[in-house]
Amino acid sequence: MIANTVLIEIIYLIASALFILSLKWMSSPATARHGLFAGEIGMVLAIAGTLLHHGILSYTWVAIGLVLGTIIGIPLGNVAMTAVPQRTALSHAFGALCVTLVGTAHFYTTPHAELTKFAMAVLSAEVILGSLTFTGSLMAAGKLQEVLPQRPITYKGQNFVNLGLLAVAVIIAAMLVMDPSRTHLFPLMVIIPLAFGVMMIVPIGGADMPTVISLLNSYAGLSAAAMGFVLDSKLLIIAGALDGSSGFILSVIMSKAMNRSFTNVLFGAFGQVQTATGGKAEEKTYRSATPEEAAGILAAANKVVVVPGYGMAVAQAQHKVRELYDILSKKGVDVTFAIHPVAGRMPGHMNVLLAEADIPYDKLKEMDDANSDLPQTDVALIIGANDVTNPAARTDQSSPIYGMPILDVDKARTVMVIKRSMSPGFAGIDNPLYYFDKTLMLFGDAKGFVGDIVRELSGSHGH
Repeated sequence: MIANTVLIEIIYLIASALFILSLKWMSSPATARHGLFAGEIGMVLAIAGTLLHHGILSYTWVAIGLVLGTIIGIPLGNVAMTAVPQRTALSHAFGALCVTLVGTAHFYTTPHAELTKFAMAVLSAEVILGSLTFTGSLMAAGKLQEVLPQRPITYKGQNFVNLGLLAVAVIIAAMLVMDPSRTHLFPLMVIIPLAFGVMMIVPIGGADMPTVISLLNSYAGLSAAAMGFVLDSKLLIIAGALDGSSGFILSVIMSKAMNRSFTNVLFGAFGQVQTATGGKAEEKTYRSATPEEAAGILAAANKVVVVPGYGMAVAQAQHKVRELYDILSKKGVDVTFAIHPVAGRMPGHMNVLLAEADIPYDKLKEMDDANSDLPQTDVALIIGANDVTNPAARTDQSSPIYGMPILDVDKARTVMVIKRSMSPGFAGIDNPLYYFDKTLMLFGDAKGFVGDIVRELSGSHGH
């Protein structure tokens, strides 16, 4: 028994170290693969250590769970790159549901006399965070998959209702901490946060999804850490704390990238449609260009900066973009990629898509580095990125994105925008960049239009 316990603790220690190293290594593209491998090995060891636990009386249900998890996990892991954000949200939902169910089972199977105030407080935090993260993540996945409205849905007094729901759940938790025998209150402590999770995401627009995803990741980690205290599992505490803290730090970075606070993200309804602005857009004039004209301009350039956005992801145009990069590079054009922190639907979305297309990572530049290059750039080619290139963020104090750091594409000598139509982005506002004299609008599917440009360049002469 003692030898078995020591072995389990050693396995857990190694798994914990691997989890820490995994996060460390994944912070750099050069060691990211090592980080993924370390995380996978750490999880295998964590599962193996748990299976060695003397408290397991029968492995039948464990085996059934492993088989079902494998059957579900394999197709979930093989989704298209464009579906990674919503798949990540589903992972958060499943993890949070697990935490909620474990906390519920622990409450009803543990004698109330053994539930100390600390244990009940931690268990309450586990259940509340798990419940709201479960429904919140499902809502986020639905918005990302476009099966739910992506625009924020708001009504008067919404924040008061939402915070009121959360306050009621916390009050119920406090009552259970004082007296765990009030079992009739426990279902309310589960149901109310479930409702709060839905209400929390309803007023949040698609433009804020990257921050919301990382914030839900933080909640899931914190609930797992709380579960670790409930189950007296050091490994869960460490893994949950790592997940929760990294998600929180990432949320801070994303909020800073939008020059906004957490409260503004959660309660500001960023993405509200502004019909008045949309009406003005119809009266303005813009210049459009054909693939032949775009190819000629690109072939004559010395320096091109490509700005990828969600439009590239939806069209799955990253491989065509790689072809464009290759052919321009062969012609002697210096091509780099400007990555805005909140481009796409989740942190690192554009980096993942471009990496999938084998675009050299040293060609990807963060916002500050890219902005220093843009004034010396001949052509800024925007592929489906709207709000992160909107100069109104610098000049229009009435704009909902005012103050948000953007990519300074308007400082390039020529701007080309590949877009399906003149419709606004997720922030629901018009982009004055599209009406500049230096801007050319390239209307069409990103994959098809970039492919047309590549074909024109393939038939053209050298640089």
